[in-house]
Amino acid sequence: MTFTTRPGTYGARQPGAAVRWLNKVTMRQIVRKGGGKMLGGLDALVLTTVGKKSGEPRKSPVCWFPGKGGSWLIVASANGAAKNPAWYYNLAAHPDKASITLGGRTVPVVAEQLHGEERERAWRGIVDASARFGQYQRKTDRELPVIRLTPRLTG
Repeated sequence: MTFTTRPGTYGARQPGAAVRWLNKVTMRQIVRKGGGKMLGGLDALVLTTVGKKSGEPRKSPVCWFPGKGGSWLIVASANGAAKNPAWYYNLAAHPDKASITLGGRTVPVVAEQLHGEERERAWRGIVDASARFGQYQRKTDRELPVIRLTPRLTG
């Protein structure tokens, strides 16, 4: 479970206050309605991570794509910014302490960054499903991390 993507040297601006407000609205919709969509109609979930520095729960709405074996694939795109989103570093610090909320339920998950051919296969499927992610990649010189979330066994 290695999270190795470093920030790039150029990219789009990090999302600002308007996007943070829209994210809050989107998260409420996902939780209240048992599912949701991001702008552009992509499926969305609420990702809850443990803050790398604070240790506090942090919530972010993210687009997801179906992965193998009932997993969910998410991309740390940050709209093609040079820096990875904060939730990426939270997952890197605590990959086994995350959860997702979608479909009216919360599922504990384990996060794993995909690398090599496995990442390339997943990336092709993501870009085929949403060309927007290919546009994000063209905005920056960092390779956008693809993260697989799999249900975590609890007990």
